[in-house]
Amino acid sequence: MNLLIQNGTIVTAETQFIGDLLCRDGVIVEIGRNLTYRGEAELVDATGKYIFPGFIDPHVHIYLPFMGTFAKDDYVSGSKAALMGGTTTLIEMCCPSRSDDPREAIRLWKSKAAGISSCDYTFHMGVTRFDEGTADALRAIVAEEGITSFKVFLAYKGAFGIEDTELYQTLSLARELGVVVTAHCENADLVAATQKRLVAEGKTGPEWHEPSRPIAVETEGCHHLMTFAEMTGAEVYVVHTSCIPAVEAVIAARKRGVKAWIETVAPYLTLDSSYAELPDFEGAKYVMSPPIRSKDHGDFLWACLANGTVDTVGTDHAPFDFATQKHMGHPQNPVDASFRPTGKPGDFTFIPNGIPSVEERVKLLYTEGVCRGRIDLQALVRIASTNAAKIFGLYPRKGAIEVGSDADLVIWDPQWSGQISATTHSMATDYSAFEGREIQGRAEVVTVRGKVMVRAGGWVGETGWGSFIHRTPNI
Repeated sequence: MNLLIQNGTIVTAETQFIGDLLCRDGVIVEIGRNLTYRGEAELVDATGKYIFPGFIDPHVHIYLPFMGTFAKDDYVSGSKAALMGGTTTLIEMCCPSRSDDPREAIRLWKSKAAGISSCDYTFHMGVTRFDEGTADALRAIVAEEGITSFKVFLAYKGAFGIEDTELYQTLSLARELGVVVTAHCENADLVAATQKRLVAEGKTGPEWHEPSRPIAVETEGCHHLMTFAEMTGAEVYVVHTSCIPAVEAVIAARKRGVKAWIETVAPYLTLDSSYAELPDFEGAKYVMSPPIRSKDHGDFLWACLANGTVDTVGTDHAPFDFATQKHMGHPQNPVDASFRPTGKPGDFTFIPNGIPSVEERVKLLYTEGVCRGRIDLQALVRIASTNAAKIFGLYPRKGAIEVGSDADLVIWDPQWSGQISATTHSMATDYSAFEGREIQGRAEVVTVRGKVMVRAGGWVGETGWGSFIHRTPNI
């Protein structure tokens, strides 16, 4: 499987230049000008287009049992959607419940992708309890299953959330093993108390989701994690950071020597809290946690991406249908009454959290970021590909255009323009959070290990082409 791409503007995290790429047996073997190949190879003319390393989404949910239902995508639809948007590698959160065996959980999550994912993939291992058997299980998952990042929740008490003793044990073990701990940072007790009060006051619509998980709650969660990271020496990665004070809490910890990375996600950059306030329950489409904040926080996050303070942009892709699943929180339309306590009407606490966005991330970053002058092309590659590859042990196999790197490539047409719509997306959900939004540029050609999966902006991929990426610890 040979591929020769000619005359494109090659863009990396550091530079850009016009050149050619020769790919053989799934890897890049030569970079230069006026390259030729005497054997059989597919020729792609990239004149006037950018060539990016394949994009990496470091935070997705494909298989997800959550809030009494399941995420809509599977790896057939989810990986296709990722590739249509230029994302060639997914890092999914494996999220077992507190009662699940960790080793059985990671094997279950792997089985949901094996043989059907069209893009490459790996996982963060969720740690939802820490008892006498957990350390041995996690050691085996790192050594045998090739997983070198954990995930903890300082939220969702009673489901995914862990206690402080468990947090300390998880971070201590992570430091020993040389793995990164990703963390959802809120304060579970404050959220529970605030939600109980609001519902008791009759404040039940989706517009009350954000006030139930205010900025102070997220900021306290970040400060809490930083304290434990400082005490244990663990390397931590704060997922879906939404607001100014949360970022500032991590910056303060970095100044104390804490090794901490910051992720934000596409919805926080391109939407604001007014969307969750839309009438007729439309706001439920935009319910995620932490919630989407006011526009000034999004503007701050863009500036932090430009100056390198925020390291990555993921999606927290968590796809749920609006007409059925999101309506589990509608007081007049109980879709699944058996899910709720007897006699209790729906309210915002029953709305499955999440926004489908794996297909739209790079389009939004290019349109709202590059085209508006908020970030440059090198920053786009850093925040959507290279930094994630470096943090999670994929670099330079992924996230790079170098000799020896996987031929995961995106040929981007900057002249193309169009609209985002649920009628044309590849995700399995019945709505788009970005319906009707004008976008500039698209993934014209996308390859995974040298195989063309998207051509002329259309799907030509092979279901099951994707492979699990076995990672090793950074020790």
